[in-house]
Amino acid sequence: MSRVCDFCGKTTQNGNNVSHANNRTKKIWRPNLQSVRHQKNGRVQKVRVCAQCVKQGLVVKPTPRDYTPPEK
Repeated sequence: MSRVCDFCGKTTQNGNNVSHANNRTKKIWRPNLQSVRHQKNGRVQKVRVCAQCVKQGLVVKPTPRDYTPPEK
């Protein structure tokens, strides 16, 4: 499974860690992906989205089903 946000397309970024002695080592920054249930066109599906998209309200979470206990 790839590390890509389904809404904004955010992916991993790479660069260098730079120490105080100016030593450089490779570093990877990964997006904060969450697996969330999303409602689209009346259907519910699981999507992987970054935390920013969840905070912005781009994810429409489905309403919980009404539970009626069985009658005795």
